[in-house]
Amino acid sequence: MKDIVKLNYAGTKKVNEGKNPRVLYEHQIEAISKLNEINKRASFSSLLVLPTGGGKTATAVYWLLKEAVNNKKKILWVAHRHLLLEQAAETFKNNAYSNLLYNISEFSYRIVSGKHDRAIHIKPSDDILIISKDSAIKNLDYINKWIGKDEEIYLVIDEAHHSIAKSYRKLIDNIYDKVKNVKLLGLTATPFRTADNEEGLLAKIYKDGIVFKIDLKDLIKKEILSRPNFEECETEINFGDNLGLKAIKSIESLDTLPEDVAQKIAENKERNRLIVNKYLEKKNIYGQTIVFAVNRVHAFALRKLFEESGVKAEVIVSGTFLEFTGVDISNEANEENIRKYRDGEIQVLINVNILTEGIDLPQTKTVFLTRPTISTILMTQMIGRALRGEKAGGTKEAHVVSFIDDWKERIAWVNPELTQENNEFADNNYDNEKKLLRLISIKKIEEFAMLMDETVDTSELEKIEFMKRVPLGMYAFTFIDDNSMEKNHQVLVYDSTKDMYEEFINDLPLIFEAHNINEEYIEDDVMNKLLDEVENTYFNENMLPKYDKEDIKNILKYYAEKECKPKFITFEDVDRESLNLKTIALNIIEKDMRRSEINDYIEGLWNDENQIIKIYFNKKLYFKQQLQKQIDILENPEDYPIEDSDFIEETRELEKLSINEIERISPKKAKEIKDKVYYKFTNKDGTYYCKACGYESNYKGLFQIDHIKPMAKGGLTILSNLQLLCKNCNKVKGDKYE
Repeated sequence: MKDIVKLNYAGTKKVNEGKNPRVLYEHQIEAISKLNEINKRASFSSLLVLPTGGGKTATAVYWLLKEAVNNKKKILWVAHRHLLLEQAAETFKNNAYSNLLYNISEFSYRIVSGKHDRAIHIKPSDDILIISKDSAIKNLDYINKWIGKDEEIYLVIDEAHHSIAKSYRKLIDNIYDKVKNVKLLGLTATPFRTADNEEGLLAKIYKDGIVFKIDLKDLIKKEILSRPNFEECETEINFGDNLGLKAIKSIESLDTLPEDVAQKIAENKERNRLIVNKYLEKKNIYGQTIVFAVNRVHAFALRKLFEESGVKAEVIVSGTFLEFTGVDISNEANEENIRKYRDGEIQVLINVNILTEGIDLPQTKTVFLTRPTISTILMTQMIGRALRGEKAGGTKEAHVVSFIDDWKERIAWVNPELTQENNEFADNNYDNEKKLLRLISIKKIEEFAMLMDETVDTSELEKIEFMKRVPLGMYAFTFIDDNSMEKNHQVLVYDSTKDMYEEFINDLPLIFEAHNINEEYIEDDVMNKLLDEVENTYFNENMLPKYDKEDIKNILKYYAEKECKPKFITFEDVDRESLNLKTIALNIIEKDMRRSEINDYIEGLWNDENQIIKIYFNKKLYFKQQLQKQIDILENPEDYPIEDSDFIEETRELEKLSINEIERISPKKAKEIKDKVYYKFTNKDGTYYCKACGYESNYKGLFQIDHIKPMAKGGLTILSNLQLLCKNCNKVKGDKYE
C-alpha cells in the first residue's frame, strides 16, 4: 500500500454557514461598490489603491469570493513572495461564509511556488490558483491547461507596482491571448513609480486606471491608520567626503549604496550604538519596533547590541546570499522570527529588504529608518509598517525615527515626513548529576528554556511529547576560537537530532580528507561550503527540536584543531524522568489537587534539593508554563492539535513529492529513502559511486541524489527512479534540462 500524505497548500474549503463576522471598514465597502460597477464590463484592467494597512488583500478577497468564486469563475492570484501567497490563501479561507458564497458549498485552492506545490499538480477543478510570479512564468503551459476553454478569468496581481517588469507583462499577455474576457485587478499601496517611463508602463497595463483610492490622511482621520510622529536623530557622522561620481550615479539610479559605503555604515560602532541607545531612551514609548538596516552585516551588528542591552531582537533577510557574515537565514527562519514578533516574544525586528510590503504586523508602534533611500515608494512602505490604527488593532500614534548622516548634501535622500504630505502613495549520585547538568552553559539552558516557552503557541511543537524535548546528552569540547581565545562549547542532542549528529561526527575524517583540509584553521569560504554540504548531507531542518548551524561549525573547528571526535556525554545517569512534566501533571490530576495544593506542590518540587528541576529549567516561569500546558493537554485532549475542521487537505502519494517535500512532512521516511539510494550505489568495498562517471568516495557529501526522470516531467520519488551522481555530473545534467 502506498504512503499517503496531507498537503497544507492545497485542498477544499467548505463554506461556513451564516454571516462573516469580520466587519469591513467604510472605505472597504466603498471600494467593493466601485469594483461591482467596473465588474459589469466584460473585461477590465484596473488598480485598487489602499495605503499600507488599509486592507487591500481583505477587500479584494471579500469581493472576489462573492463575485467570482460564488459564480464559479476562476481566479489566478499572483504575488512575488511566499508570505504573500500564504496570506492570500488564509484570507480566502477565513472569509468563506454563506452570506458571500450562497451558490456553492465549497471551493478548492492551490498554492504553487518553490516552497509549496509544483505546477504539474495543478488541476482544472482548482477554483483559485495562488502562484508565485517565478513559478507562473516557468509554467505557462500548465496555467493554460488550467484555464482550458474558460471565457472569463479574474487575474489579480498583488503589489501591482511590480507588474511593469517583463516577467509580469509576459504572464499578463499570455492570459490575454488565452482568455476572451480578462478581469485584471492590481493591488497596491504605491500606484506610481518614481521614473516617468515606469508610470507610463503601469498605465498601459491598467488601462482603466484606479477603480478606487483612499489617501493616507483620510485613513488616519478614521483611526484605521495611526498618526505618525516623526523624529530625526542626527548622527553627525560623515559619509559624503569620499563619494565619487560613480557611487553617486549608482545611488541615484538604483537606490543602492555601493558596497564599500554600505560597509562603512554597517560597521560604524558609534552609529550602531547611537541607534540602540535611541531605542533604550524611550523603550516604553517606542514599544515593538521594526528597524530597517543597511545590509546583513548591519543587521547582525545591531542585533548583538540590542541583545547585550537586554532587548530581545531577531533578524529577517531576503534572499540567500551570505554576504560577509557567513550567516544564512532561510524563509522558514524568517517566518519563525516574524511569528515571534507577532506573539510578542521579541521587541525589535531588524529587517533587510523583506518587510517593505504585504506583511501584516499591527502591533508595530515604531519604525527606525537606519538606511537612507532616494525612493519615495520604499520610504512610504517602510513607514507604513507602523501605521496600523486603533480601529485596525494597532495604535493611535506611531513613531517614525530617521537617522540622518552627513552626506555633504551630495545625495537627495527622501525625507520621511514629506512622503506623508504627498500622499498619492504609501505601503547515580545527585552531586554528579548536578555537575553533569551544569556542564551545559547558562546560555544553553536559556536557549532551551526559550524553546520550551515558544511551544505554548506552536502547534507543531505541541505535537511532540515533552520528554522528546529534553536532551539525551551533549557533545562537550574546547577549542580555540577566531579571536584566539579558548572556548568551551556544548552541543545539546535531542531524540530528533541524535542519529544526524552521530553519522556526521563519524564521517569527520572522510569530510576533511575529501576536501584536503590539513590546517588547524578553516578559511571562511571553505567553511561556508562545508556547512552547506554537511547540512544537505546529514541534517534535516524540519526535525523538532532543531539542530543549530553554529554547533556544526564549532564541531568542524574543533576537529580541524584536534583531529579527534568530540566526546558525547549521555544524560542516562541523570534522572531524566524527574523532569517528565507529564508524570507531574498526572499526579496533580489524579489527586484532584486544589489551587493552593498545586502551588505548594510546585514550590516543593522547585525547592527540593534532591530534585534537578530548578537546575534544568533555570526559571520557575518556564517550568510552570510547561506544566500547565501538560495539564491542559491531559484534561482537554480534544483541543490538541487545533485543526480547521472545515478545510479538507488534498492528499497525495508520497512518491509524487520531492525528497525535500518528504523531509518537511516525514523526516524519518525521507532518511529511509536516502539511505536506500546510498546503499544501492555502494561498491562491495563500501565506497559510494557516481552512476554517470563512476567516481568513487567513502564520503556521502560529494554526491547528490537525483531523479532519473525529473519530477517536472512526471518522475516519481521511488528507488528505481533515483540515482547517485557526483556534484559535477548532477550540475551537467541540471544545465542540460534548463
